[in-house]
Amino acid sequence: MSSYQKHYLAREFQKQVFILTITIAIFWVLELSDFFVFQGKLDNFGIIPRNLVGLRGLLFAPFLHGGFGHLLANTIPFLTLGWLTMIQETSDFYIVSLVTMIVGGLGVWVFAGAGSVHIGASILIFGYLGFLLLRGYFQKNLPSIFLSIVVFVLYGGFVWGILPSQPGISWQGHLFGFLGGIIAAWMIAKEKKFYKK
Repeated sequence: MSSYQKHYLAREFQKQVFILTITIAIFWVLELSDFFVFQGKLDNFGIIPRNLVGLRGLLFAPFLHGGFGHLLANTIPFLTLGWLTMIQETSDFYIVSLVTMIVGGLGVWVFAGAGSVHIGASILIFGYLGFLLLRGYFQKNLPSIFLSIVVFVLYGGFVWGILPSQPGISWQGHLFGFLGGIIAAWMIAKEKKFYKK
């Protein structure tokens, strides 16, 4: 490996650490602000199904959490799966996040129960999971297939979260976030094939 390649990889890793650190910091600052200043009112910026105002949740919902327990439960999977999403290309993280927020958010907005409010980074976590599990299938290269297998071994059990489980957990966010990640995996693979031609 040349010194240029080593320098490039080190720079990319620093960029990835910075992106994840800033995102997690935003999660925590918002939750601390919501707890100490807004008394839980920031959660009203989540996705509210079939309510036009509730569409703003497509942008805000992944950054909001229903308490510190909820946030703690999402922090480590977000860091792990978020980093694995960008391990081949940092730009994949942005694409997967955006597609997941749109597809997952709209799925929740259309299909979730009326009058409910949906918040949490789990919509993104399940998007990254869907992307990582299916990227090997769509890209058909050894590193992507290997990564899909590793993620399945480590996080395959999370897939059960797309099914209705317990009250208060947005399985719709999990399901449509997961589908958003799969769509992103297909889109990125298609783009890579196009540029190889």
